[in-house]
Amino acid sequence: MEPGQHPVGLQIRGGTKVYPGTVALKAADFDLRMGAVNVLVGENGAGKSTMMKVIAGVERLTEGRILMEGEEVSFHGTEDAARHGIGIVFQELNLFPNMTVAENIFITRERTRLGIDIDKAAQREATRALMARLEHDIDPDTPVGELRVGQQQIVEIAKSLSQDAKILILDEPTSALSASEVEILFRVIADLKRNGVGIVYISHRLEELIRIGDYITVLRDGVVTGSRPMAGVDVGWIVRNMIGEASKDFAKTEEHAFGPELFRAEGVSLARPGGGLAVNDVSLSLRAGEILGIYGLMGAGRSEFLECVIGRHSHATGRFFVEGRPLTERSVAGRIERGIALIPEDRKQDGLVEILSIRENMTLSSLWDFTRVFHMNLRAEKGAVGDFVRRLAIKIASDEHPVGSLSGGNQQKVVIGKALMTRPKVLLMDEPSRGIDIGAKAEVFRTMRKLAAEGLGILFVTSDLDEVMSLSDRIIVMSDGRITGEFPREEATETRLVAASAVGHAPDAPHPETLQAEARP
Repeated sequence: MEPGQHPVGLQIRGGTKVYPGTVALKAADFDLRMGAVNVLVGENGAGKSTMMKVIAGVERLTEGRILMEGEEVSFHGTEDAARHGIGIVFQELNLFPNMTVAENIFITRERTRLGIDIDKAAQREATRALMARLEHDIDPDTPVGELRVGQQQIVEIAKSLSQDAKILILDEPTSALSASEVEILFRVIADLKRNGVGIVYISHRLEELIRIGDYITVLRDGVVTGSRPMAGVDVGWIVRNMIGEASKDFAKTEEHAFGPELFRAEGVSLARPGGGLAVNDVSLSLRAGEILGIYGLMGAGRSEFLECVIGRHSHATGRFFVEGRPLTERSVAGRIERGIALIPEDRKQDGLVEILSIRENMTLSSLWDFTRVFHMNLRAEKGAVGDFVRRLAIKIASDEHPVGSLSGGNQQKVVIGKALMTRPKVLLMDEPSRGIDIGAKAEVFRTMRKLAAEGLGILFVTSDLDEVMSLSDRIIVMSDGRITGEFPREEATETRLVAASAVGHAPDAPHPETLQAEARP
């Protein structure tokens, strides 16, 4: 459609938002068109999430106006925005883990019988219909805390769909979804567009934005640097407006020789609640200086395997070795002491204490390094934190600010810094670029290559094909808890990786060894 065929449903004019120590938005203008996908893109800290929080009623502008259908409006909270037909799916999920899927979807909007008690049967029925629409077989009575992050993202999307919003904001909706789940989401978005819903879509996956978007707005340091219909836009145009250079640098550097075996897992298995195996007889090894990527779809057992390595599942079976010595320590602290560090998939729940400062978060796992008998050497701690802030290019005004005040990508880099401060021998990274923009990705990946060149062994999990192929020295594919493929970097292709990740999903799937033999040139 031409721009004139998509009416403007909401406008921001001269939008400025000031926080202590930073200006998040600077006189920004934004047009949200109905029946279309309005893509919003920019580096972490560019002001995207701030703009969305203003639209959703979470934050109020310091200066500027919001207009809906030409009339100025002012939202005093999310409920006020919801009354105007605005819904949002936040990048950081807002769910209650001890409540069921159905209870989460209808919280504060419970369906009742004659206004007396909650009609749980009606809520279950509506939840099943929403899950069918999202093509997911998630039981309405399952506690949300038992779901993987990707499934929780689906629940969050279902929660917004249940409100019949006229404007729907999706902040990094695919960050934890598999490729097949992304396709489902895109079909739902197409259906919403046909019904006239105006969608704001934030993502760091640039090719995804070009595919899904009808209009694009680029932010850099709180300023709108580009705004136009999507027709004719390519990745180069987006990157130039985001960071001023047409570079998608996944940090390939000069080759370096690998050292001796640093880590080995033998026959690792983990029982799944309710029966079956989440990890099924997985064995692998990692050499000093090597980056080993594990690729697979949601539910393949990749994250669970890393959790077994770090000691989160005491009932897991199998053996681990670090530098040839058995890893007999059972606790997480013991495994950190032996040189294992994990960067978790869900930074908000597992990686950060949001009420603490950036400094306190970064040294949580390495406090003994700064302890002097009965007190801490705060000067040494502050100096070490400053070094890692510079090394990872974390954008902060002060390391004493709460870590929750940072953008998602900068929070992720704080988690990475916290792990590196333990001086690990083996670094486990679960979706290390989740919620990180293209510039931050390049910085994190350059750091990974540098650490590998210094002799660190890195084992990372990702569902991004470009990422695993660009960064890995060797690639392992997992499906249904098993290793279903292993490829040196020079033999890996997208086709081979996707084929290996599908093993076990079809009734007549070939044995992994057969598939690997067929994949070789």
